[in-house]
Amino acid sequence: MIEGSLWNSYSDETITYPKLKGDIAVDVAIVGGGITGISTAQALAERGYKVAVLEAKSVGKGTTSHSTGNLYVIIDQLLSSLKSKYDKEVVKKVILSRWDALKKIEQNVEAFQIDCDFKKQPLFLFEDANSMKMLEEKKVAKEIEFEFFELTKTFPLDHDDGMRIEDQAQFNPLLYIQGLASAIEGENCKIYEQTIVRAIEEEEDRVLVHTPGAIVSAQYAIHATHTPKGMEMQYHTALGPYREYGIAAKLHSPDYPEGIFWGYYHDKKYSLRSYSRKGEQYLIAVGSPHKMGQAKDNKEHVEDLKNFIQKRFDISEFTHVWGGQNYKPADLLPYIGRKKTNSREFVATGFSTDGLVYGTLSALILADQIEGKFNPYEELYRAARHNPAKSAGKFIKENVNVAGEFIKDLVFKGDDEDLVGIPPGEAAVLTRNGEKLAVYKKEDGSLSILSALCTHMACRVHWNNVEKSWDCPCHGSRFNTTGEVIEGPAYIPLNKIEIDNK
Repeated sequence: MIEGSLWNSYSDETITYPKLKGDIAVDVAIVGGGITGISTAQALAERGYKVAVLEAKSVGKGTTSHSTGNLYVIIDQLLSSLKSKYDKEVVKKVILSRWDALKKIEQNVEAFQIDCDFKKQPLFLFEDANSMKMLEEKKVAKEIEFEFFELTKTFPLDHDDGMRIEDQAQFNPLLYIQGLASAIEGENCKIYEQTIVRAIEEEEDRVLVHTPGAIVSAQYAIHATHTPKGMEMQYHTALGPYREYGIAAKLHSPDYPEGIFWGYYHDKKYSLRSYSRKGEQYLIAVGSPHKMGQAKDNKEHVEDLKNFIQKRFDISEFTHVWGGQNYKPADLLPYIGRKKTNSREFVATGFSTDGLVYGTLSALILADQIEGKFNPYEELYRAARHNPAKSAGKFIKENVNVAGEFIKDLVFKGDDEDLVGIPPGEAAVLTRNGEKLAVYKKEDGSLSILSALCTHMACRVHWNNVEKSWDCPCHGSRFNTTGEVIEGPAYIPLNKIEIDNK
């Protein structure tokens, strides 16, 4: 089984961009080359702005390539959750904003002839008798006059109740972003890969974006990195970082389900869809989430997904496994806009698992803000907002959880096992001479030894035994086995440690 997203197996490897090697000046520097960064670059370049996109790895191969590829206008926590906090006009506005973004994706596919397997599909929501979501969801849908249909008796998956929403869509998100990036790269838009941002410095009349080999001077900078980089605590304290998993499988039967399927069983949500390309057909299942860095055993979450689909489909083989990250906002709405009043930095974060559509919507809002144009959704998603009544419960829950992780770290005594006791390909957090060490044993038996303290806020990292990464449970930073930042708010790699382990 391939350890990596299914989308990465069908990417266009011929499209690459250079590493930034010298200082440049642009109108807007965009940090992150996923769907948010590339879509925003498109919107700004088309309006005549000079844009530089700085991607730490490869365009589209971060969070975007670890999504489901589903496009829909409701949200992953359902319309009923929104209605519990806001009036029906706000719920309607959220749906309208997401419709606009979905239509923009479809327009781009047609305008640039992007080969990304885009197609319209219905969204099915369904539950067993132990879940109690559909009754309230239908009630809210009727109240806001949102069209849906009851499920028929011929619906292929076991359920007690459910609904169908038409005219949603699916695509290969990586091929879409690679195609869009290729289409917009030119005089007004320069894209740089393998270009890590180490710091962003805001001055009175410009922003300086620091990379190891160059400085980008810009009028504005946009954090298109899923969560803002650095110590942006007004966001990190209001966002809960979560990780969930995806698996792809092949069936013995040629009858793959068509559509987007969200099943709720015992209040657990499982997302299913099929995908076909180059004569190969797959079933994709995504779900089994947990708070970032706090799974006892990440492999148990993958097994949960496998067991779910094995009970319902005749599986021939499992082909891919991967993880995906999301940040859930305390008040259920993403933060899109200036990070604070009059700031030259903009953020787009808190997308939960709805980022393909919200990332595209962010581009439309941010481009209007930079141009000084009115956008009908600007105030709804204003990044500098504070909704204490809407977010209090979730805010308290998330921050008590973070505080608990800090306290655990303070009293953590480490494992007593010897370094040699770690199996090849695995890792452990040990304490030597009072110092917490993140120790990974390579397949050849040699060790990669790092400080176990996250460089963002010094919370202790945890080992992810599915994705072979060090994950921070506090604000979602992730590091590879050599300490380099994979994602999250951290700028700086984990410190390398030299010890005598003879």
